[in-house]
Amino acid sequence: MNIEQLRADTPAVAQLIHFNNAGAALMPTPVIETMTRHIQLEASLGGYEAAAARSTEVDNVYGAIARLINAQPDEIAVIENATRAWDMAFYSLPLQPGDVVLTSTTEYAGNYIPYLQLKQQRGIEIRVIANDEHGQVSLSALKEMLDDDRVALISLPVIATNGGPVQPIEQIGALARAAGVLFLLDACQGVGQMPIDVQKIGCHMLAATSRKYLRGPRGAGFLYVERALCQSLEPAFLDLHAASLQTADTFNIRPDARRFENWECNVAAKLGLGAAVEYALAQGIEPIWLRIQHLAQYLRQRLADIPGVTLRDLGAVKSGIVTFTHRDSSALQVQQWLAAQGKRINVSTSTFRSTLLDMQHRDLLAVSRASLHAYNTEAEIDVMIAALRQRP
Repeated sequence: MNIEQLRADTPAVAQLIHFNNAGAALMPTPVIETMTRHIQLEASLGGYEAAAARSTEVDNVYGAIARLINAQPDEIAVIENATRAWDMAFYSLPLQPGDVVLTSTTEYAGNYIPYLQLKQQRGIEIRVIANDEHGQVSLSALKEMLDDDRVALISLPVIATNGGPVQPIEQIGALARAAGVLFLLDACQGVGQMPIDVQKIGCHMLAATSRKYLRGPRGAGFLYVERALCQSLEPAFLDLHAASLQTADTFNIRPDARRFENWECNVAAKLGLGAAVEYALAQGIEPIWLRIQHLAQYLRQRLADIPGVTLRDLGAVKSGIVTFTHRDSSALQVQQWLAAQGKRINVSTSTFRSTLLDMQHRDLLAVSRASLHAYNTEAEIDVMIAALRQRP
């Protein structure tokens, strides 16, 4: 990869070291310019008129996302964030009393809460798949659980927000398909970081965000729904974009995945998401993934040499999210210390509130999270390691 060009496209790296890409990555210049141009167009033409002038570019966003995950454009909905995208898929499923939802110990609290809500409202059952010796979903345990014909859904994240393993999603998808069970994949930390191919994975639905490894703006995300499934799902709510009023007593829901969208949207953010996808595709997802894995392994090796630091990452395959604890400092103190350095170092703190099952299982309250991207460098990692060694 052309690291110099990546960094030239990311002006902020001259002022700070950004290791919070699992939170919100630094946007590259083409994304910023795309959004700025549209905001200026709105200011000069008006919001409706600017959207009409960019209608072709807006439509192209769906094609770009489809290429990114090997889907079809009519299987893509662009929604204001990944949480709402995931919600639109989950709450449209006709889950009934006694239906079983399978998830992982690494499930995000924002997804687990809806499971509990439907447990209370509809009487569904939640079961957590056991881990294998690597700390990832046990495929043998999953296969055994799928013998229960009450299982209606497998729903889990490809990578947890607090690190953890890259789940064996292709094998999970194959087991789901063989059992005739729907598979909803939370790909927020995966899309833009690693190759995601919905045909190989076999998931029926996938939700992802713009702001993390895709390096797009906040306030944008997308949902993939397999074409064969899409028309059988009625969204939890509809508007005049998702459906059309036929008579005073009838309406039709549009046939494609845009039935999960609503009419009002942030056009600049949608265009920015499209620009981020095109930028990632131009760099190559496979080279990005290899670069991130290299940097993450380098960071883990350097952290392992610091007295009092314990690495907390699990999995046969690890991601660019590196988590650790410090014997003498809380995760928040580590975050604050690194942010106060002469050249600011951005890391984050991941607490048990976001991944309750996993953190309870490992007896952790919080971990420091350094999440790397391809534009980061070994030299930046060395600066962080030196700062951690100097912490009083």
